[in-house]
Amino acid sequence: MQKDFSLFTAANNEISVTIYGYESFDKNPVLIYVHGFKGFKDWGFVPYTAEYFTEKGYTVITFNFSHNGIGAVKDEFTELEKFGKNTYSLETSELSEIIDAYLFGFFGENPKSKVGLIGHSRGGAVALLTAKKRKEVSVLAVWSSISKVDRYTERQKKEWIKNGFIEVVNSRTNQSMKLDKNVLDDIENNKEKKLNIENAVKKYNRPLIIIHGEQDLTVPVKEGECIYEWSNKKKTKFVTVPAAGHTFDIVHPFAGTNQKFNTVLVETEQFFNKNLF
Repeated sequence: MQKDFSLFTAANNEISVTIYGYESFDKNPVLIYVHGFKGFKDWGFVPYTAEYFTEKGYTVITFNFSHNGIGAVKDEFTELEKFGKNTYSLETSELSEIIDAYLFGFFGENPKSKVGLIGHSRGGAVALLTAKKRKEVSVLAVWSSISKVDRYTERQKKEWIKNGFIEVVNSRTNQSMKLDKNVLDDIENNKEKKLNIENAVKKYNRPLIIIHGEQDLTVPVKEGECIYEWSNKKKTKFVTVPAAGHTFDIVHPFAGTNQKFNTVLVETEQFFNKNLF
């Protein structure tokens, strides 16, 4: 059974939440899925992933960050002004508020105090940056995760500052999507400390599984290798998926799973079963 919630943050931003396996919320271990850049809770493999884990004895919380650009229509970017102001700092604070909402009974009572996180792409970085300061996160899976928040050239930054924004193209929808200068400011001001992923991995020091496609052109596999290098090897597993791209060859709208993505799910499930139950 699925159940939808609207959570208003301390900044009065609305987060749309869908919980899968809610009928067992009071007794199952809980996983929180964290979407990436231009991602959302109803994208491609996300509902399938949530249903997969509910069948394995978990309850799964999926959500849209308040400024991810998705509004009333669940899979269309209709809130581009909000999208343009979205920052890593905002997302890490909102993920922490989702964790608090779970722990303090906003979604219903659950006696378990442990939580697992799954983050894809930018969502992997947000999960790592949040988990370093949240001891309740007992196990973490990052899929196709970035290893640094500063992903722009000096030329791009100069144009960004000059124009007050930079444009990115959504290849799926062909939309031109602006990022305001406050996004760059957040990166520049915080990349060495607050948003330093290397430091986050080292401070996390708990069970971590890193899964990356060998042919990921969006986030090269070397970024997954960096995360593994920074981690505690005794508590970390690194899995590469041969011939797989950034989304493990899953598309939106969802057209079914494949063996590459099945590998991602099975490896993640086995790791969670070992470290969360």
